[in-house]
Amino acid sequence: MASDFSSSGSLIERRERVVCPGVGRQSGLTAASADGAILTDHEGGRYIDFAGGIGVMNVGHNDPDVVAAIREQSGRLLHTCIHVATYEPYVELCEKLVEIFPHGGSGTKAMLVNTGAEAVENSIKIARQATGRPAVICFTGAFHGRTLLATTMTSKVNYKTGCGPFAPEIYRLPYPAVTRHDDERTVAQRELARLRAAFKDTVRAEDVAAIIIEPVQGEGGFYVAPNEYMRGLRDICDQHGIALIIDEVQTGFARTGRWAAYEHFGVYPDLSPWAKSMGGGLPISCVIGKSEFMDKAAPGTLGGTYGGNPVACAASLATIRKMESLGLNARAERHGGIIRDRFNAIADRVPAVHDVRGLGSMMAIEFNDPEDPGRPGSALVAAIIDRCRDRGLLIIPAGVSGNVIRVLAPIVISDDDLMRGLGILEEVAVSLASEPAHSHH
Repeated sequence: MASDFSSSGSLIERRERVVCPGVGRQSGLTAASADGAILTDHEGGRYIDFAGGIGVMNVGHNDPDVVAAIREQSGRLLHTCIHVATYEPYVELCEKLVEIFPHGGSGTKAMLVNTGAEAVENSIKIARQATGRPAVICFTGAFHGRTLLATTMTSKVNYKTGCGPFAPEIYRLPYPAVTRHDDERTVAQRELARLRAAFKDTVRAEDVAAIIIEPVQGEGGFYVAPNEYMRGLRDICDQHGIALIIDEVQTGFARTGRWAAYEHFGVYPDLSPWAKSMGGGLPISCVIGKSEFMDKAAPGTLGGTYGGNPVACAASLATIRKMESLGLNARAERHGGIIRDRFNAIADRVPAVHDVRGLGSMMAIEFNDPEDPGRPGSALVAAIIDRCRDRGLLIIPAGVSGNVIRVLAPIVISDDDLMRGLGILEEVAVSLASEPAHSHH
């Protein structure tokens, strides 16, 4: 194949000719291979990967045990469709998922699909069938996917330009966003009061099937919901018979230092969608939920041709076993501390830093415009990302204004590579923040 010899430049040109531009492209970076936390481009350039395929590679690129499981399963059974014939890997993975993520005491069930958006859509379908109600409440800054219902609930308008009309009966409230300039308690109480008021002036509680929330916002900029808010939300949902859906697509599988981010809050969801790092790099996702919700879905209303593909299931089982044997939760906790300390050190040196926040190894640093501190530092962040890439560090933005840098490095990253990456980020941020702003454009 010609592609083995093509340069990054020619590969991008070929992409431009045949790939629809709606499939966004953040840079001219290419990937020829990857290992652990290192990506290699078509010229042999090596990059420390702080993006992790947008949170997919918690267990690291090309983990040998995951690759072995994929090879073995693909020699045995590639596909039957779970609706046609039941196979071991699907059932075994669901057994493992309900063991790790019990949703309360009365029994837990799971179903498998392919993507985060599909998992989100199915969780809404289950909630509507279980409650017999139409409405859904979501939040500003939310990202739930790009299929039509998921796009409706996704907040950032750039992700949905010209894609409407959108799904009806979706209502949006402000996320309980806390920065280091806010009092967590005040934010939690204010936003819980706002939710109760919404039942009077926006949508009746009796019409709400579900409230869907990310415990830590992904695209929205790594805001962490306050403990008191999550507990209050659980109480309100219980009081009104509303399904609480906690979206763990980006937060799940050890990213925050726990299997599930909801474990930090001491609350259980009724339903939760998962994807990303669940498959060790293969596309697979799931909805996990309390049996009393899951059992209300009518046969034939959920699933799809490829949902829970046997090879993806085998990859997922191997990934979860590897996460257990490597102790990735403890590792994420420790890495998060290292990243937080370094981000706070950058904040001490760079007045443009507005906030440092996150949970476990899901950490972010937010910048304001150095010339105009009231505005988001979107141009500064874009410049930092470009210059870091030139120096061998791959990072990606977040936040509705693109002024947040988020870390989603594989949790298996070595301490050396983690420190080297953070060192590059600090040097670049310090030097760019002190340059005149016109050089960022």
